[in-house]
Amino acid sequence: MNCWMNIAAESDFSIYNLPFGIFSYKGHDPRVGVAIGDSIIDLVLAHDAGVFHDIALPLEVLHTDTLNEFIRQGKSVTNAVRNRLQDGLTKENSKLHHIKDTFVKQAEATMHMPVEIGDYTDFYSSIEHATNVGKLFRDPENALLPNWKHLPVGYHGRASSIVLSGTPLHRPKGQMKPAEGNPVFGPCKLLDFELEMAFIVGKDTKLGHRVTTSEAKEYIFGMVLFNDWSARDIQKWEYVPLGPFLGKSFGSSISPWVVTMEALEYFKVAGPVQDPEVLEYLKYEGDYNYDVHLEVLIQPEGDEENTISKSNYKFMYWNQLQQLAHHTVNGCNLRIGDMMASGTISGKDEESYGSLLEITQAGKKTLQLKNGVERKFVQDQDTVIMKGYCEKDGRRIGFGEVRTKILPSID
Repeated sequence: MNCWMNIAAESDFSIYNLPFGIFSYKGHDPRVGVAIGDSIIDLVLAHDAGVFHDIALPLEVLHTDTLNEFIRQGKSVTNAVRNRLQDGLTKENSKLHHIKDTFVKQAEATMHMPVEIGDYTDFYSSIEHATNVGKLFRDPENALLPNWKHLPVGYHGRASSIVLSGTPLHRPKGQMKPAEGNPVFGPCKLLDFELEMAFIVGKDTKLGHRVTTSEAKEYIFGMVLFNDWSARDIQKWEYVPLGPFLGKSFGSSISPWVVTMEALEYFKVAGPVQDPEVLEYLKYEGDYNYDVHLEVLIQPEGDEENTISKSNYKFMYWNQLQQLAHHTVNGCNLRIGDMMASGTISGKDEESYGSLLEITQAGKKTLQLKNGVERKFVQDQDTVIMKGYCEKDGRRIGFGEVRTKILPSID
């Protein structure tokens, strides 16, 4: 497809992408927009101009501060909107081409949280990450726990502390247990990022209803980048026997643009062979991993960015269909806007590890950055940046970035 706009070849927001988000600009209230190149299409103004005249799309679901009600219209509507924009961006005589005031420069806009997140679940679906952690803290010969290859392990997190890219987070405080002596209280010393992606639920279910793997794709609207921050020393002391709590709930960060599953369709690939064979409710047909190139960078205060990891979402052992089927197999209900994160995404080599815990071997190794800077874990005033994109046969779509600066603990 040829777009009549001048879009850089390396742009994340090509004609093949068209992700949805919430933005405001020049005194205008938050509203739904679509990213294209370095611009945003204001869907409220596009609606007023009649671009969607034959689509059952109420104006009020666009003139709002979350995507939830827009998503609630269903994929027949949201896909129609995206297809209409794609068509309008490729035709010189389209209505969209003649209403240039609907285009806003991204640099002049403020992004907002894309959805109201009712609930958040974090999975643990990378076999490489789970194996690396198991070798560090358990048995190097039997790194995976007995259940790991039989079900998508996960836990329910704290939705209220998920924040948008650009929102700084304070170093958390909590209890930690030194190697010798009693527990102590203070700022986390082993602050870490976790390279993840998350999908957003696009349909409600009723309590007691199960979503099968064959149905699951209709319940997933789109995806964002996800940095699931982790206070390793707080987590290590508190997580037995009930799992993650304060070591995780102080903050997670997401990218602002929601890339639809329809945009990602072209980049589907086969997942790893699952051995042993999974139970019947976790079986699926087709390819449902996604070839998303991922990168993590650290930028110390006043210094340049350093790439410290390059990984890929295609490595995931458990895919989204299986995660959603397992999540609902007991009858747990879903709500539009619920967010489900992948768990740390790691590959087979050190350059593709998705956390400092793995990269530095829990602090045993030192990570060398540019200009002689060293890191074992994230320090105050560091900014962590995550990026992601897909590229194939001349098509490129991306997620932008999720960027977070760590500030000192609050006294």
